[in-house]
Amino acid sequence: MAIRFSHSCDHCANMEATHMCAVHHVKVNHDYTCDSFDMKLALKDDTSCATCLRFSTPSCPNPTKAAPDMLCSHWGPKNIA
Repeated sequence: MAIRFSHSCDHCANMEATHMCAVHHVKVNHDYTCDSFDMKLALKDDTSCATCLRFSTPSCPNPTKAAPDMLCSHWGPKNIA
């Protein structure tokens, strides 16, 4: 099964900081989508052990090496919107 972003307004370049759609001029949230969807092109730079859901838990694959500024290939997001 492939995991991918939904085509919701949260991931759309047309959603403004005020949660207004620049195309339709209405207030939107993550439950909405439309045919004008345009994926935001943004890189997140907040991936590290400090933001990993496995950090300081028994499921951490590198408990003796894990530190807030480190990152391994088993990173998983703490907060999923």
